[in-house]
Amino acid sequence: MIKLFYPANYAESVFTLDYAALYKTGYRAVIFDLDNTLVPHGEDTTPEVEKLIAEVQSLGFTVFLLSDNGVSRIERFLQNISGVQYIDNAGKPKPKNYKKAVQIMGLPKEQVLYIGDQVFTDIIGANLAGLDSVLVKYIGYYDEGYKGKRRAAEAAILKKYKSSKHFNRLGNIER
Repeated sequence: MIKLFYPANYAESVFTLDYAALYKTGYRAVIFDLDNTLVPHGEDTTPEVEKLIAEVQSLGFTVFLLSDNGVSRIERFLQNISGVQYIDNAGKPKPKNYKKAVQIMGLPKEQVLYIGDQVFTDIIGANLAGLDSVLVKYIGYYDEGYKGKRRAAEAAILKKYKSSKHFNRLGNIER
């Protein structure tokens, strides 16, 4: 049961992942969460994110966004990014739209990697959908003294995960 909360791997950020190595292992698509995974909550894209997505696409990956945000937020984010499909108001962690994203891309789920910053939405949803996932450290503007009950629970889960046999089962996927 606890494995439901565990990602396949943990990484410092979307920028530290070795996408070329992930491609060599057989992944052909990356589904990203948006807020606190690619940019701080509610913020527009950055040149670094635009460059990252272009690089990931140039390796041959299909890039997809799965977000609980509405259409206007996602389209604002994608204003300078092309070739990325998305599902808005995804209802995470329900697996329905994770599976729908895989279906839209026309790939077997074994070739799709999900990347997000929250255990209780992103990782549980990916696990319920049968997708490998990477949990990245959230980026945002949380007060150092108060991170909320969810983030505290996630920290406890991450600590247990790091000492388990399930830790980083995809191997070293960071540059």
